[in-house]
Amino acid sequence: MKNLMKRAFILPLIIVIAVVLVAYKINNNPAIGHVDLQYPTKTVEIITAKSLSFRNRAIAFGSIEAATSLTVKAEINGKISYIHPDLKPGSSLAHGTVVLRIEPTAFELSLAQSKAGLAGSEHSLKQLQVEQKTTQQFLKIAQKNFELGYKDLESSAKLLTQKVISPSKYNIAEQKQLQLQQQVEDLQGKLASFPSRSAVLVAQINKSKAQLDQSQDILNRTEIKLPFAARIGQVNIEKGEYVGIGGQLFEALGLEAVEVTAQLPLKQFSSLLVIDGDQELKLQSPEQILSQFEDIDLDVNIQLVQGVEENTMWHGELVRISEAVDPTTNTIGLVVRVENPYDGVLPGIKPPLLKGMFVRVEFIAPPIQQMVLPRKAIHQGRVYIVTKDDKLEIRPVSITRKQGELVVLETGVETDEKIIITDIVPVIEGQPLNAILATEIEKQLAIDAFGKTKNGDAK
Repeated sequence: MKNLMKRAFILPLIIVIAVVLVAYKINNNPAIGHVDLQYPTKTVEIITAKSLSFRNRAIAFGSIEAATSLTVKAEINGKISYIHPDLKPGSSLAHGTVVLRIEPTAFELSLAQSKAGLAGSEHSLKQLQVEQKTTQQFLKIAQKNFELGYKDLESSAKLLTQKVISPSKYNIAEQKQLQLQQQVEDLQGKLASFPSRSAVLVAQINKSKAQLDQSQDILNRTEIKLPFAARIGQVNIEKGEYVGIGGQLFEALGLEAVEVTAQLPLKQFSSLLVIDGDQELKLQSPEQILSQFEDIDLDVNIQLVQGVEENTMWHGELVRISEAVDPTTNTIGLVVRVENPYDGVLPGIKPPLLKGMFVRVEFIAPPIQQMVLPRKAIHQGRVYIVTKDDKLEIRPVSITRKQGELVVLETGVETDEKIIITDIVPVIEGQPLNAILATEIEKQLAIDAFGKTKNGDAK
């Protein structure tokens, strides 16, 4: 019992002592220090927002066609008697080269007959002219004889009145005078017929000349010459083959230029019409459309889709715009012309532009001042900006156009603001930043915004 009471006393004592010790420790230990926690500073690359010279671009595709092409057809019937040895697909021949002949013998005979007919008519006209001149001379003589005979008849009439001659002699003189009058009248009638006879012969000569020209023209058609320097396409005939009028002979493709009809989406087409300022565009007719594009002064670059180096390109000129929109693809055709497509050919690097090649056509509008950023600076319609106190600000922007790796802004960013172009994870607004200016990226951005000029240089 004594031990039990002893334990009941000691246990509370131990608890009291423990509480006193804990309280003593708490009261006598130094205060715990507090540390202010902050976001870690992020290092980011930035560019300075600037208004750049930006050129709208539009991409279209199409196939190369010769600017001048000719499908030669036979204009006469006949057998092929000559074919130029280089009249083969892919060959190039000079302007004026005789490439085909159709057997000319029958046409040469027709020409000879036409010449003979003309010569006969001209000879008959000359004879008629000589005859007319001779008849005029005979008429003068007959008129002179008639005048002399009339005087003799008057003398005979006086002698008859004086009864110097007999009536029978006077009758003889009178009959002679009538004969002279008849002779004059016959010659006058003959002379009067010469104009009509001459007109008949002149008409015959004109007809003969027309027949001669026709025969010569037909004969000329037996020989076929190239009307321009050409690359030969499909050839459809062989030597000795008979061809009829309208039969296809061969195809000739001009060497001076090629064209491509590039099918451009309407949305991209409208972007090319954007010019600096509020100038009104008049597009009521194809002529006005082309005139406006000439005023806008587009650069046009052509590249093969496959098979050459990326930097190999040709420069073209917009020459026509199609009259209607393709309802299936919602595109409009822009016809681009490339002069001298065979110049500057480099084997393995820059081939000639040949019919059927599939090409990429880039249309570049004149520069206008725009706020341009790289696409990587945009994050779901927002940009990350470094504030004046080097903190992160997240700001929404309004985008007017995306072009490759470039983005054009309408609102949201002011000039000289610092735009972050690197990714930040996590993105916490107000986070402290260490900004590093990406000078080379700024320079490249200005180059990409302007693009290449007609001479291949960037601004």
